[in-house]
Amino acid sequence: MVAPKALLLTPGAGSDRNQSTLLAIEAAVPKLTVERIDFPYRLAGRKAPDRAPILIECVRRESAALVARAKCKPAALLLGGRSMGGRMCSMAVAEGLAAAGLVLISYPLHPPGAPEKLRTAHLPMIAVPALFVHGTRDPFGTSEELTMATATIAGPVTHVWIEGGRHDLEGKDDVVAAAVATWIRGLGKAQRPPG
Repeated sequence: MVAPKALLLTPGAGSDRNQSTLLAIEAAVPKLTVERIDFPYRLAGRKAPDRAPILIECVRRESAALVARAKCKPAALLLGGRSMGGRMCSMAVAEGLAAAGLVLISYPLHPPGAPEKLRTAHLPMIAVPALFVHGTRDPFGTSEELTMATATIAGPVTHVWIEGGRHDLEGKDDVVAAAVATWIRGLGKAQRPPG
């Protein structure tokens, strides 16, 4: 595995690239080349997200552009974001997109009130390190549900629980950003040769 050099951040369905959590994460990792993106529907001025294949293709395209800009290998790129954006990154990686790891904030495990509609079929195909930062009161997935679902991921999984946090993790940007920065530093240290 290659040490991370760049980070692609994607927003949730109702937000854009300037969402406060994404800005806080970017500020917390100054040694990485960071790109925050908008999905095509947002760029077109629409509120309803495109279907998953279009969103995943956007992640692939933006990943390639960031790798070129950062002058790094595809396997040195971290991918992730909030809610739907993070989910699309995880699906792209499950489909074979190279990455150093996944940063997933408020992962939408299922729609609120519909725990039977799990969005987890792709998780066993993920073989890179994955960080999940999640509120303990998130209606898109309980701590127990997320722990059970992420146990199927082939790569190493780290959970950071935000006590009392809901899906928006309002007021917790600094906590989220610190958790992401700490995890990324740990990935970098794991790649250094001993001595």
